[in-house]
Amino acid sequence: MSSHQALVLNADYRPLSLFPLSLWSWQDAVAAVFLDRVTVVSEYERTVRSERLTLRLPSVIALRTYVKVSRRPSLTRYNIYLRDGFACQYCGGAFQARDLTFDHVVPRCRGGQTTWENIATACSDCNRRKGSLSLADCGLTLARMPERPSAAELLRLENGVSHANLHRDWVDYVYWDSALDP
Repeated sequence: MSSHQALVLNADYRPLSLFPLSLWSWQDAVAAVFLDRVTVVSEYERTVRSERLTLRLPSVIALRTYVKVSRRPSLTRYNIYLRDGFACQYCGGAFQARDLTFDHVVPRCRGGQTTWENIATACSDCNRRKGSLSLADCGLTLARMPERPSAAELLRLENGVSHANLHRDWVDYVYWDSALDP
């Protein structure tokens, strides 16, 4: 049942977050339903039972109270990979997320911070080669300098990524600007 997460929408029926996608465990979603904090928009076929109650697990829930959210994307590993096209910014190779790391362009031991502008996607080989050296000292160059993407840029990039694992109930809420099927 761990795969039965619920997509969390704000009171305006937009996801609280796209990057990362706002998901709650089925336990948190059920608790919120009982506390009357959310409206159930869609449900899975799967049910849970207590002594007196049988309940279908929510697949999409909407908060009853609007929460002001930042429209700036979160600095997460996935968002960095997405911004960099799942490619090593040193050798240019394309990789699966599990085969990527992120690298501090200016190493932390040299005062570098964990910011959008100082993190680049790297394959393991290039990351080891660079280590705690500066770009000048290791002989590597970046394909492009890292920068903070806008939410719109990440959404555009996200539309090109396969989402076979997204539940069908979520798609209408996650892809507001996707082309409609004829």
